[in-house]
Amino acid sequence: MTLARCLILTLIPALAQAADWPQFRGPTGDGHASAKNLPTTWDETANVAWKTPIPGKGWSSPSLYQGKLYLTTAVPVDPGSASGGELSLRALCVDAASGRILWNNEVFRQDAAAPKIHNKNSHASPTPLVERDRVYVHFGHQGTACLDLAGNIIWKSTDHRYAPVHGNGGSPVLEGGLLIFSRDGAEEPFVVALNAATGKEAWRFDRPGDPAKKFSFNTPAVIEVNGRKQLISPAAGVVNALDPATGREIWRVRHDGYSVIPKPVFGHGLVFLGTGYDAPTVIAIRPDGSGDVTDTHVVWTCTKGAPHAPSPLLIGDELYFVSDRGVATCLDAKTGREHWTQRLGGNYSASPILADGKIYIQSEEGPVFVLAPGTTYNKLADTGFKERTLASYAVGDDALYIRTEQNLYRVQNK
Repeated sequence: MTLARCLILTLIPALAQAADWPQFRGPTGDGHASAKNLPTTWDETANVAWKTPIPGKGWSSPSLYQGKLYLTTAVPVDPGSASGGELSLRALCVDAASGRILWNNEVFRQDAAAPKIHNKNSHASPTPLVERDRVYVHFGHQGTACLDLAGNIIWKSTDHRYAPVHGNGGSPVLEGGLLIFSRDGAEEPFVVALNAATGKEAWRFDRPGDPAKKFSFNTPAVIEVNGRKQLISPAAGVVNALDPATGREIWRVRHDGYSVIPKPVFGHGLVFLGTGYDAPTVIAIRPDGSGDVTDTHVVWTCTKGAPHAPSPLLIGDELYFVSDRGVATCLDAKTGREHWTQRLGGNYSASPILADGKIYIQSEEGPVFVLAPGTTYNKLADTGFKERTLASYAVGDDALYIRTEQNLYRVQNK
């Protein structure tokens, strides 16, 4: 099979329906939604079906599965404590039709001595993953758990604690019965796979190399190249492609970044990813090599307007991304040639999505830019709430689900 016939296989959970958004960046893991009749404009009084206050603080994106929304949060056990005190790390289920909270259950208890986090982070930032009758929630160094759809805990794992930098961030992915995530902390970064049925370790990959700053917050992607699956896992100083069944390394590319956040996307026989701080770069890599392919398989790089946090969005032949400081860019995905760049203003952490033929780009301050895909810049609207927003969207058949600092909204045309 030629590289041109490579197929993306970015974790479509079993039984996921067209209306489901069961993991970070949706059913195909790349920010694409099949929804129709989505609104182009909204605010606090227009096109809002419901608004539900969410207790505590969390920047996990909502996941949607069979009419229910799942998210996590961290709630102070003693809100009056001057030192911050313990936190209850919780999973919530919200009815997507009404906004009613169906259950709100503690999964872990975090003590007051927990490491400090970045001011743009939370203690509940990784997005839940839902498959069949299981919900997987991940709290980084605090632990990982599996719940049933009623909120009962099936298993919990705290076997892979590590010293984080700035808290937790990356979300897990599910492949071949394994729940896979990275543990890229202050020292000894690694990737681990847990048996999804039991929570027991299936394999562990210790990242080679010794970058000065070792931490990252990335969500891996699973792709298929010439009939073989690969787990693409960027980290400080390197991106590793692993066999998701065994954890064995297939290839790697070295880079100079750290604190890598964007989730990779795949198309046209290329993997597109960001390298994080201090000088972010978008890299396009051919994933058909073995060993260290830094000098042979990097097709193009782009530093202008590259994001630290938001993931890229691939639509047809174009690759779109927005920098943390509000510069949107469209490139030819195959060559890296710039089609357009536009300063939007504001700051950005959420990853853009494609839904109903429109690109939605959510700012941290609340405003949203809605663009038409294409090789010329075409803004359809700027809209949104006046609330801080760092989480990415979930998308249903005819609705957007938007988590702000204090609320969860269902936005749809009225």
